[in-house]
Amino acid sequence: MKNKIEVLAPAGSAESVKAAVRCGADAVYMGTKSFNARAKADNFSFEELKDTVDYCHSHDTAVHITMNTLISDDEIPAAKSTVERICETGADALILQDLGIGQLVRKACKGIDMHASTQMSVQTLSGVKLLKELGFKRAVLPRELSREEIKHIAENTDMEIECFVHGALCMCVSGQCYMSSMFGARSGNRGLCAQPCRLPFKADGSDGYDLSLKDLSLVQSVNDLADIGVVSLKIEGRMKRPEYVAAAVTSVVNSLKNENDEELNRKLRAVFSRSGFTTGYYEGKLGKDMFGTRGKDDVTAATNSVLNELSHLYEKETPLIPVSFYLSVLENEPVSLSASANGKTVFVSDEYIPEKALNKPLTKEGLSERINKCGGTQFYAESIEVELDEGLIVPASVINNLRRSALESLNEKLSDVKEKSFTDIEVKIPEYKSEKPLKFNIRVASLGQIPHNLNNVENLYIPIDCDENLVEKVKNLPVNVGVEVPRGIFGRENKVKELLTVFKKCGINIAYCSTLDALAIARELGFEIHTGFSMNVFNSLSVGVLESLGVKEMTLSPELTVNRISKIGGKAKRGIIGYGRLPLMLTRNCPIKNGKTCADCKGDSYLTDRMGMKFPVMCKMGASEILNSQPIYMGDRLDEIRNVDFITFYFTKEKREMCEAVIDAYRKGKGVKGNFTRGLYYREVE
Repeated sequence: MKNKIEVLAPAGSAESVKAAVRCGADAVYMGTKSFNARAKADNFSFEELKDTVDYCHSHDTAVHITMNTLISDDEIPAAKSTVERICETGADALILQDLGIGQLVRKACKGIDMHASTQMSVQTLSGVKLLKELGFKRAVLPRELSREEIKHIAENTDMEIECFVHGALCMCVSGQCYMSSMFGARSGNRGLCAQPCRLPFKADGSDGYDLSLKDLSLVQSVNDLADIGVVSLKIEGRMKRPEYVAAAVTSVVNSLKNENDEELNRKLRAVFSRSGFTTGYYEGKLGKDMFGTRGKDDVTAATNSVLNELSHLYEKETPLIPVSFYLSVLENEPVSLSASANGKTVFVSDEYIPEKALNKPLTKEGLSERINKCGGTQFYAESIEVELDEGLIVPASVINNLRRSALESLNEKLSDVKEKSFTDIEVKIPEYKSEKPLKFNIRVASLGQIPHNLNNVENLYIPIDCDENLVEKVKNLPVNVGVEVPRGIFGRENKVKELLTVFKKCGINIAYCSTLDALAIARELGFEIHTGFSMNVFNSLSVGVLESLGVKEMTLSPELTVNRISKIGGKAKRGIIGYGRLPLMLTRNCPIKNGKTCADCKGDSYLTDRMGMKFPVMCKMGASEILNSQPIYMGDRLDEIRNVDFITFYFTKEKREMCEAVIDAYRKGKGVKGNFTRGLYYREVE
């Protein structure tokens, strides 16, 4: 590595790779033509990828390949083939979201590092430890964490920790957003987010863009991040221009050297920003100042002159790699030169035999001066040793050709990285046949929603912040009672553990977990684990991973169609969200605060989009959820829901009477009054 901490740059095109490498990035991340979270970037064919990996390795730059999307059962053969082709290129790491594909990579390709994408939503130390257990070497933390939260994780694990330091900020925690898929079947978990959050969503008293944040920039804090244990500084932007990549990488590299170029920083903001930048999450300063949009001034700031100036940052090769030379010019022997860099050594020689000088014999200083001319390459002479007999002369062209030949050979040797071994494992997925009759699971936001009639109800999940005395009463109901672990834990891991311990003492032993953080914490405390919708179980391999972690029941991804749901294999009981306002976003910065205070909100606020649709916002334990404007309902389509064991009623804002009416309608297989949606059960997501 060129720095003690890795500068990781985005590369959506070959030109961006060149910009990143020449400006000093230690690593680049990029995607193939499929299975990556930036499907609209240029991306790379396998042939292009091999050439790109060779180029990067010859410049001492690592390559991380993104496969950070959810993958369906019928895509598994293609995904396996993609992993094999990536291994053939000699790439250094795979960035993954899908649990099942992570398991496949772990078994089939032991030589490539696995990095857990920020799409895995892991926010806690317990979650990071679980990732290590699953075979991951590095965790890419969410952008929503504060400095102290990052520090706590980094100091208490030997996992590599990667953090974003520049680029776009989504309002939603990565991997927990279903807005784009629910609105237009373009899934952020599948690489095709349509960014509906950048459109107008208005809270009372706000400017009307309450889901649009400014871009992140921690360029001035990169040394602080290094000090607290972060090993990789990630720049977002595979969809952005190479000039942006050049400016961002240069700014980070300069900052690591404690060099602050205000003019470059101005150009970086000009080439892309949304009302400027924010450091809010890192500093723990949430609220209105973090919001921003891509306005006319932001667009016009990226003038051709600015772009042209930034393009000069990478128009020529940069001397990045130190080389040790040894030149031998001896009487009666061919002239030879060796060159060593990064543990690799090459040796070249010329047939020319030195001649006796008539008047001006060669000097060690003069020869060193010629060898030192490495311009136009990525190399520079760190040391030059010359062995020279007195009184000899050699044409300058011979020395120059030796130097060029040595550097060309060194370039080839550095790029010649062995491909990673791949074992073509057989993927066996046991078929599943559901139990009958269909059971009901109920998730409530408050105990006042619990129906009086609990016939057919197997599990009841109650909030973690319930009063202990009420928990004692609820546990005697004629159902299995579990506690819901929050999706947004962030820095409240110890508090969550304390609350769960209270439930354990009350005799409640089931935990309803919708993220790996929640699962990891509940598993540590010995709970029976049922998983929720946002665990993003999209294929049968992921079912197998959760089974291996002890999960007894799991809710499948709400982005699956009923047809795909019926074919998911494995052994554990599985179900779907049959009713409820699906949370479209999990956020740490409450969008309502862009318009009014928590005291004014009183827990009863909503966002209104440009079509007049209203989206309720619910806050709890430092996180907010933006609910869909309409609930999912499938009670009159039960005969089309095949091979599942249970239906989950996901109650949020409903009164008890509404909860009872919905469940009763399900029992009768009838429709319900009011507006509702079928979700994505009949719409294939892209």
